[in-house]
This record gives sequence, structure tokens and C-alpha cells, in this order.
Amino acid sequence: MTAHRRASGEDESRRANGADWDRYADEYQALHGPFLGDVGFVWGPEGLTEAVAGVLGDVKDKDVLEVGSGAGQCSRWVRSQGGRAFGLDLSYRQLQHSRRIDEATAIEVPAVLGTATHLPFADASFDVVFSSFGALQFVADIDDAVAETARVLRTGGRFAFSITHPTRWMFPDDPTAEGLVASQSYWDRTPYVEVDDETGATSYVEHHRTLGDWVQVLAGHGFMITDLVEPQWPEDNERVWGGWSAVRGRLTPGTAVFGARLA
Repeated sequence: MTAHRRASGEDESRRANGADWDRYADEYQALHGPFLGDVGFVWGPEGLTEAVAGVLGDVKDKDVLEVGSGAGQCSRWVRSQGGRAFGLDLSYRQLQHSRRIDEATAIEVPAVLGTATHLPFADASFDVVFSSFGALQFVADIDDAVAETARVLRTGGRFAFSITHPTRWMFPDDPTAEGLVASQSYWDRTPYVEVDDETGATSYVEHHRTLGDWVQVLAGHGFMITDLVEPQWPEDNERVWGGWSAVRGRLTPGTAVFGARLA
């Protein structure tokens, strides 16, 4: 696998990331499932839960959509709190894991195969839309994704999502002290692309936006930002998750959680 920084559009990003999550789903759920919890809502590797953060507000009796729902852990937690949660994910294998956990917990999350840029729901269908590291940084056409979110939300509805903290793009994706040395420009928005050395096929794409970019795209689609949470790394968390670790997390933020309301 060879990493590049180069342009990548929506079609390539979607094909690569859908196939990547299908390949990785079993390993991901085996590795991280216990940390996430079958009926648990964690915003990122730091372990900040929605029960503590409260970014969504009260979800009881609310219609809720999770974009990039994976195995449905967060949506299952929403249902345990009295919300009517539904899931959407690009990976069929992740949705199979969601079905498996539905049966194990007896908390069913109806979920569909789809993409953040074309939500298969009617206008004004939901009170809350959220994504916990689920979709937005893998989307090239972010304007389309946020516009779709605004379309399916009711007036006054909540939108919340977590992403890799934008400042992390200045550093190597390395959980050791080497990952604390800035090596590239924060303002370089060129996508990160991985290519299979044997086939030459694009196997993974991630897109970077600055904090200012996120403010602009949210405001441009009628959202008022109400929260920007930057979770601190807990002293008792020694977990290494990709580029996230105690070594880095105790000095610099790794996750940003945005909350917004549709005007």
C-alpha cells in the first residue's frame, strides 16, 4: 500500500471507501467493538460518550438518523434512550454486523445501504442527524452531504458529527512521539489517498477541511453552530487506535465534535 496526497473526487472516494470498509469491518468490530459497546455512543478514541457530552440533546421521542452508522452501536444507544434511530452506511458488511448485534441485544436499528451525499429519505423526516466518525471526512462533495442533511432535517433540528481534529493534518499519522512533529501545512486540503501496490486500485481516501471550512459549509446551509467539543485524553486511557494514543492525546486534540441547529 502506497500513500499519496492527490486530488480525488466523490466517485473514486465512494468506491474506495465502501470496498475498504467491507474488507475491514470484521477486524474493526473485533478490535474496537468492546470499546464501543453494543449499545454505546462514543464520539471518538478518547472515549467521550454522548451521555456525558450531550451534544444531541434529549432524543426521547425524536426521529434520529445516523449517517455512517457502521454496526449501529450509537443508534442502538439512542433507541435505548427512547429515540427512534435509523442507520445508513456505505458498507454492506458493516450493516451485516449491525443486524448481528440487533439480534444479540434485542434492540433493532433499521438501517439502509447508502451514502451521505444522497440520503434516501423524504424532506423534513428527522429531528436529529448525527455521524460519529462515520462518513463526513470520507466524502469529497461535502457541500452535497451537508445540503442533504439540511434537507432531511426539520426546522430547528440538530446536526452533530465527530471527525479527526483538523489540526491533526499537520502531523504524521503516528501514535508515537514522532507523530507530534508538524510536517505539513494545515491549509493543504489535498486528499490523503492509499493505492494498492499490486493492482494500482485506490483503496482508501480521506478528505481534510480546516475549522474555518467547516464553519463556512455549515453556515452556508443554514446551520448555527452550538457546540465545538475537543475531548481531552483521559488519564486512564492507554488505548492505541491508529494515530490516537496517550502520548499524543495528552498534548494535542485528536477529535473535534461539532453540534449545530438548523435555522
